[in-house]
Amino acid sequence: MKYCIGIDVGGTTVKMGIFEAEGRLIRKWEIPTRKGEGGKQFIGDAAESIRKALSELQISMEDVLGAGMGVPGPVVANGYVDVCVNLGLHKCYPGDDLSKALGGVKVCLGNDANVAALGEMWQGAGKGHNSICMVTLGTGVGGGLVNEGRMISGVHGLAGEIGHMHVQDEEPEVCNCGGHGCLEQYASATGIVRVAKRNLARTRRASAMRDFGEALSAKDVCDCAKAGDQVALESIRYSMRKLAIVMSHIAMGTDPKLFVIGGGVSRAGSFLTDMIGEYLRDYTPMIGDDPDEVVLAELGNDAGIYGAAKLVLED
Repeated sequence: MKYCIGIDVGGTTVKMGIFEAEGRLIRKWEIPTRKGEGGKQFIGDAAESIRKALSELQISMEDVLGAGMGVPGPVVANGYVDVCVNLGLHKCYPGDDLSKALGGVKVCLGNDANVAALGEMWQGAGKGHNSICMVTLGTGVGGGLVNEGRMISGVHGLAGEIGHMHVQDEEPEVCNCGGHGCLEQYASATGIVRVAKRNLARTRRASAMRDFGEALSAKDVCDCAKAGDQVALESIRYSMRKLAIVMSHIAMGTDPKLFVIGGGVSRAGSFLTDMIGEYLRDYTPMIGDDPDEVVLAELGNDAGIYGAAKLVLED
């Protein structure tokens, strides 16, 4: 029996999983992310933890095909990472460092959002398809592209960074990336709240959202909209329309079979996916009778480790 290892490195925890080569997850766990020494701490911690787990499962390192690792930042095809702010990585090759820490085992590296998309295609909502786009709606907006079964990274590792596509002119506030009018400013969890608060400030109409004050969350906006609150509904429709515009550009550029929606905001369920799909069909009339489907992600927080493991099998 051969095995592969999936690693999803986040700013708070490093999630890991050991998989049989055909895709069955046999163990998953996580450890705290220590960010010191330019990534050497979390890489050393991960390597030690993996060795311990393999030993407990009585799996020899010779039976490990390799390890895949997703990191929250752009990754060039050769494994180079220019900067990964949340991990303290700068101008390095973290995959090579992990390979050395594991005694020379093959390590494949990818951007975490693209890796999650690969995981959803392999064993999640995109199973059975080889061309998908994953959209994650959380604190920010992330994206991952898989075409013909392979992750698209781009020359600078920026493919799939849909949160920073420009969707609005004359936006006075600055996005985290330094731009203005990025999708993330309207369709992320924080963006949805921002849009809703702007709408509340522009109208005197009654809205249950006012009861939440400054504590208003994206979930509150969605819940109020589901309950028929018109100001909330207009707000969430504005946000999802912006998202659908970007998705339509992806549809006409890469023509995926599925759009998989994940992240915390996706817990609103079909209320959101139906709305997004409605707008997407309006914006992509050339697709005709076979519209891109919009579905909910299935793997949750495990998408990253699944995709990272699949990186090994794709290499």
